[in-house]
Amino acid sequence: MFYDIREVDISSFTITLEDGAVEKPKIVNIKSKCFRVLKNGFWGVFIGDVKDDEGLREAERNVVARGDSEVERSTSRGKYEMKPKIPPWDVDVEEKIAMLKDLHKSLKVRSAKISYMENIKKFYYRDSDGSEVEYTVPRLGISIVAIEKGKTLQFLSKRLMKVGGFEKLKEVFKLTEEINEILPKLVDARSPPAGEMNVLMDSKLAGVFIHEAFGHAAEADHVLQGSSILSGKIGETIAGKNVTIVDDPTIEEFGFFPFDDEGVKAERKILVENGILKSYLHSRETAKKLKGKPGNARSEGIDFPIVRMSNTFLMPGDYRFDELLELCRNGVYLIGSKGGETNPATGYFHFSAQYGYIIKNGEISEMIRDVGLMGYLEILNNIKIGRNLNFDPGFCGKASQTVPVADGSPEILCRAKVGGE
Repeated sequence: MFYDIREVDISSFTITLEDGAVEKPKIVNIKSKCFRVLKNGFWGVFIGDVKDDEGLREAERNVVARGDSEVERSTSRGKYEMKPKIPPWDVDVEEKIAMLKDLHKSLKVRSAKISYMENIKKFYYRDSDGSEVEYTVPRLGISIVAIEKGKTLQFLSKRLMKVGGFEKLKEVFKLTEEINEILPKLVDARSPPAGEMNVLMDSKLAGVFIHEAFGHAAEADHVLQGSSILSGKIGETIAGKNVTIVDDPTIEEFGFFPFDDEGVKAERKILVENGILKSYLHSRETAKKLKGKPGNARSEGIDFPIVRMSNTFLMPGDYRFDELLELCRNGVYLIGSKGGETNPATGYFHFSAQYGYIIKNGEISEMIRDVGLMGYLEILNNIKIGRNLNFDPGFCGKASQTVPVADGSPEILCRAKVGGE
């Protein structure tokens, strides 16, 4: 029999300013334990803030059948505490509200919603194999959604989210500068061309592509369910030789964690190396079934851990931005993401860029709006990759759980289908 006990203490604080009006701050505290018992190949789970013996007894009572679940056994011990220069919880609420008001004043748009969030997660894990780990990690961030009207009604969103302290927000006014620069032009921008063409993605859109079109397909639970195009392809070429994709929770970006939610020490994982699929992302259970390495089991709050990404990124290539423009010659340059959909089983993706530009004769030309990008994962077989790796933070949803992640990529040049929304 295997068991583990996961104890979390999460404190979250959010303030929102909408069109200059401050909404009531929201404070959420979650403190509980999740007890898991694996017996006869079946999981029994109990959630409650009770003593360990009682919680394990209740979890064992919930083992109601036989199954085929096993876990990769590994032992971790350690303690980690991130100590920010300026702890967010030490900054007065009025100072945070003043920052939001200053951001709002700096915007030159019709309407805006600005949100500040912070949370601190204290995590403690132990299991029947002798693992015992704990960590404390704070996160914080600012997100802005601005709306303007011209020939069309458009919105533009920007965010700055980090692990660490209040000092990480020192460049937050760059967000409003970018909105003031782009949004007034976007409302009068032209519609995009349609059809298959050369597409230059900025690092944010390229990062979303790597996360959504590749990353979810590399999650081992999708592989075991038969819902991944990458199933059975370990050791096979799935991309061009210039493509190396990594998932690394040890980088202090928004998807950082020192141990996963099954107590496994965080490690950098090379998923694709020089075009060859090397690994999937694993929990203890999927690692046992597919002979992989665990370390990517994550949970929102106290829920059952499932396979998730952390900081997932495409390694830089050799091209300068001006070289990519020249190689593109004629096509579109797409910037940012407004969301989209993917199908891990087929590799199909459809994203909406925040905005873009026509590229004519290797130069950036007219702005375009409401532009969609679609294609298949096979695009990775023929891409040109820029030199400058950038990360973009966000929250990833899966199985009704949301966790913080970061997507990373340089600019990439590819051939894909473009159309209006």
